[in-house]
Amino acid sequence: MNGTVAAASGAASCRFAHYFVECGVDPETGLEPDDGSGESFEQSPIRRSFKSKVLVHYPENTERHPFDKSAVNMLCMPRGLSFRTQADRLDPQFHSFTIGFDDGTRSYGFVHTFYEEVTSAQIITAMQTLYQMHHVEHHSSSSASPSSSSSSASSPSTSSMDSLASSLDESDAESLASVNTCLGCAGSFDPAHDTLYVSKALCLLTPLPFLQASQQFLSQLHQAVISQKAPPLPLESYIHNILYEVPLPPPGRSLRFHGVQGPILCQRPGPGELPLGEYPLGEAFSLLGVDNMVQLITCALLETQVLLSSQDYQRLMTVAEGITTLLFPFQWQHIYLPIISAPSHHLLDAPVPFLMGIQRRDGAQRSSLHLPHEANLCFVDIDNHCVEAPEGLPTFPDQAELIQELSEILLRFGLPSQGGVITKPTTTTPPLSSLVLEDLMEDRRNGNLRGEELAVLERLQALARRCGGGKMSDGGKILGHVFEEEEEVLSAAKLNIQLREVFAGRFSAMFGRYEEFVIHSALDLDSWLSNREGTFSFDKGSFLSAQPATHLHFLSRFLETSMFSSFVDGKVISRWADREPLQQLFDSRLERERLYETDEEDVLNVRYKKCTMLFESAQAIERRLLKADHTAIHPHLLDMKIGQGRHQPGYFPKLQADVLVQGQNTNKWSSRVTASRRTDPKRSTAAEHIGVDDEQRQKHSFTRKYLRHGKLLDPSPQAVSQTHREFVDGLLGECRLKTKRMLMERMGKESVELGQGEANITGLQENTLIYGLCDLLERTWGHGLHLKQGKSALWSHLLHYVAAQPKTDAPPQSPGSSGSEQRMSDDGGLLLRGSLMQDLRFIQTMSEGLSEVGQARAWINLALEKKMLSQHLKELLTNQELLRQLYKPHAFLLCEEEREQFLYHLLSLNTVDYLCFTRAFASISIPYRIVIIPMKKLSIAMATVNPWVCVSGEMGDSGVRQIPKNTQEIFFQCKNLGRLSTLQLGQENSGLLAKCLIDCVMVYNEITGHTYKFPCGRWLGKGVGDGSLERVLIGQLVSPGGEEDVGRWTGTPPELASPSQSVRAVLGSLGNRSRVMSSEVHEDMREAANNLVKHFHKPEQERGNLTVLLCGEGGLVLSLEKFLLHGFKSKGLFQRNVFVWDFVEKAVVSMETADQMGDLNGLTLTKGPPCDSLCHYVNSINGSPRNIGKEGKFQLFVCLGIRDRLLSQWLPLLAECSLTARTYEEGALLRDRAAVHSLSRIIHTLNDFTITLETALVKGVDL
Repeated sequence: MNGTVAAASGAASCRFAHYFVECGVDPETGLEPDDGSGESFEQSPIRRSFKSKVLVHYPENTERHPFDKSAVNMLCMPRGLSFRTQADRLDPQFHSFTIGFDDGTRSYGFVHTFYEEVTSAQIITAMQTLYQMHHVEHHSSSSASPSSSSSSASSPSTSSMDSLASSLDESDAESLASVNTCLGCAGSFDPAHDTLYVSKALCLLTPLPFLQASQQFLSQLHQAVISQKAPPLPLESYIHNILYEVPLPPPGRSLRFHGVQGPILCQRPGPGELPLGEYPLGEAFSLLGVDNMVQLITCALLETQVLLSSQDYQRLMTVAEGITTLLFPFQWQHIYLPIISAPSHHLLDAPVPFLMGIQRRDGAQRSSLHLPHEANLCFVDIDNHCVEAPEGLPTFPDQAELIQELSEILLRFGLPSQGGVITKPTTTTPPLSSLVLEDLMEDRRNGNLRGEELAVLERLQALARRCGGGKMSDGGKILGHVFEEEEEVLSAAKLNIQLREVFAGRFSAMFGRYEEFVIHSALDLDSWLSNREGTFSFDKGSFLSAQPATHLHFLSRFLETSMFSSFVDGKVISRWADREPLQQLFDSRLERERLYETDEEDVLNVRYKKCTMLFESAQAIERRLLKADHTAIHPHLLDMKIGQGRHQPGYFPKLQADVLVQGQNTNKWSSRVTASRRTDPKRSTAAEHIGVDDEQRQKHSFTRKYLRHGKLLDPSPQAVSQTHREFVDGLLGECRLKTKRMLMERMGKESVELGQGEANITGLQENTLIYGLCDLLERTWGHGLHLKQGKSALWSHLLHYVAAQPKTDAPPQSPGSSGSEQRMSDDGGLLLRGSLMQDLRFIQTMSEGLSEVGQARAWINLALEKKMLSQHLKELLTNQELLRQLYKPHAFLLCEEEREQFLYHLLSLNTVDYLCFTRAFASISIPYRIVIIPMKKLSIAMATVNPWVCVSGEMGDSGVRQIPKNTQEIFFQCKNLGRLSTLQLGQENSGLLAKCLIDCVMVYNEITGHTYKFPCGRWLGKGVGDGSLERVLIGQLVSPGGEEDVGRWTGTPPELASPSQSVRAVLGSLGNRSRVMSSEVHEDMREAANNLVKHFHKPEQERGNLTVLLCGEGGLVLSLEKFLLHGFKSKGLFQRNVFVWDFVEKAVVSMETADQMGDLNGLTLTKGPPCDSLCHYVNSINGSPRNIGKEGKFQLFVCLGIRDRLLSQWLPLLAECSLTARTYEEGALLRDRAAVHSLSRIIHTLNDFTITLETALVKGVDL
């Protein structure tokens, strides 16, 4: 027998169905209560659920898809056995499910559930006994104590149902005498008056989602069972036929096979079409509405946790399959269980993305559903047409246009777009045709009716309609109804393919050029696999920079998903192996679209294009559905024993196992094949070409890790424990990969490898990575959680932690530095120096209207920016007693070793600087502290000045803040300034001694702990230095930690700061080193200009601080100053100190004087607009009311010149000025025509960019 089964199972890969299954009650084991159903024993036994069993399944096994009895039983009857009486509705139900295998493939199960009369006296007696006990307990509960009531109520769950009758003593039997008085009550049962029915499920397991054909086959099978007339053949013949003799239709073809009552048609897309998808998308869109469906698909694409809820199992499957079908060319990579029963509800603890469905009980409210993960959960209430999306969900690219296009398609098919439409119920059974009518329909499908015959058939149809629905003989279908059903099936199929084509077209538009950004760095497959974690396979930065700005929020998050990574991996692997079928199909569609492209479009401004493949795709499927290409072998008599297969109306027969466990290939019927099938040249390859649909998840099984459905659905304690153990390992691995990715991106490794050179990433990509970290922490803290406040698991833990702290811990740190305001006392500098509690309090006091999820993300951002995330979480986890109260034993946070490794990976993020909190919350009020640090020897001079400061950042400035006399610091609160860039430092010239030498100015952000240093190294006062009473200083981020960390190297290169006094000293000596320094001066100038060019070539959201590149150390101003000081004669021509501005002023005076005297000495350059603009700008700067000194004026001169694209014209004017020869030595760069020409060309390259200067630089000058 084994050899025969193996032979039969060897061909299973090309068969229409893998298994036929029957589930129901086993009379031998009796009734077993379903403890995991979550039902109360207060319910009547007739309303309770009992354990079902797989009664039979054929064949025993197949080679590639072993039969999982436990999983199939659970999915066939998710609520177990249900009992009914003649007083209840006994409508049959249909639902489907999917089950996954180790290699990533899926099988689809189609289940027809009906009610069959119970004939077992043992079962009837057990049910009667249960009801009597329930009746006694119900009546005695009003007088009995709660303890006795509860103990008696628990007895049915612990005793065997078979022994219940014998366990009742005589006194109990007497007390049951009053039961008969309650026969009219709901849920009552008396075998003398009631007929007991129990549910039974017939299931067909197929490799592809042949929804319509499987539903028709099972429905016809059930109709044959309840019919008074016996079917033409025993039921074993039809089951054997579909298991062993009906093949998969070849790709691009349709196949007709025969059920009990008539022919059934199925079809399969061709190689160039979208994969098979028969689940009615029209129903899904009608239930939820277009807007909700697009939002739901967005959640699926971004791999949020998706939980579906409905009373109808088939609705769960319809929506789930609809979502995954619309993801083409991408594939869902995580847990996929559209139907989970009550014993599997522990999977809702899963700390990974999932797509699951649960049945909503009658009257159950959303608020009664306690879920551990809600921060990134999309909850879909299908019956109430509601989608609760997670916070911060980006919109799908071109969402409004997409919704409009989808709505137009639905309207063409007569479906509204707003949702909430009641679709056709799944309980109705299609009416059956008479044999004559079916033969006519077959001939019509096969094209065997000629013109006259077809006209006669159409006249018959019209006649039937005019007669008001007269029936055919033998109770067959109304003729018109046959055509209506055909049209409905065809219409649903065409709607399906058109909706799918719209989404496929959107992905083609978004990723049409994705191949250009795939990075092929490995030499062979083995080396790629071994270095996969440390290899970047897709240039995300370049891809995003080529996308429209409105798409970036969605795309930046989508590029981080597993489904996109898997898609790119498939492209990389295709260099050494066959491409995955879905990817091959997508690539071929892209190539075909490129053939029709007429011109190159600007991808940043491309207009929305509607799908152009709707008609073509619908036409292909219509052709297959109207005419069958192949016909399978008809069912036939099997070698059965006499007397078996006897028909008994209303009862599904006991099938003869020996004819169903294997295929019978020796009988005379095996050679019956239609001519079309005999001559089909593709038939020989049908077994090999399983097609896109079956092999799409097998190609990369060595690179993916699948969670087997059977393992996930196993309710045994050992399996549950092992499942959560895998979740724990997965969380730790994900943390390691995420932190590694964040470090590599932040430190610029990817950019350097790609030749971009900039070791910096900011803005969008950084926000996306940090969002992913927040999501990971929420899922980690939600694993195994059973006590939660609000939607955020992490924030709930923080609140519980605060509540558990001693009451004396909160107020002691409220120093009186600014005690006049409670807000200041809570948020002041000394309070928020690194305490978890104080950070938490600050988040709570933020006036941002944040939800629990938003507050948790804000707290993570703040801790990450302060480099305290790992430390805060470690402190949070020190309360072991609280952990045991909040979490189940299998929770990640109770796994000590993994928890420590998790915190260690988070600790590595302290090596880089983040400004995620500062940039995310722009409108909050931040306390700042500014300290002026004079040169130590001259610090006494601070007592004589009255300084003021104005701090500017990327989000605004603080306004002028006067520092009190005789102090060196000021504490103030203002709107968040963002990352600080410049600081204006000035003083009132109130006396001869009002001057001081400033070393630097320190600015402290008292919330984030960031410290900014603004170097100065120059005098502030009249009559000393350049006489400046105001300076604009450029800052650098020193350390985002406490004061003790100031100056420590943090791993991220610091930004350039203001030129210090030592730099100025070097500038002063340049004249004596003219020949030695000329090459260095040229190199510095080129480097400064190159930095500016690179700045503007970056995406706008990733650019750094432009002021630093212009005015900071190594910036354009300082480089040009070096150039102009080269070869400068410093023999006391003007003053003791050498300032370039002196030369510029004298040059302008010389030009104006020469012009007035009319003595141009042959010079022509001084005439015209360049000369006029030079003189105008210099005079305007000198006329400014600001006392910014000579260095400040030159800085302003350069900045204005570069902004207005005039600087490259001014330099030749200065070089040709008559004053230059007297002021500079012979070898000076300014007297070298080639050097000046080269410098002008370098600066001219910057004219292509629009330069916007900070207000602090140009304040007081109206130019």
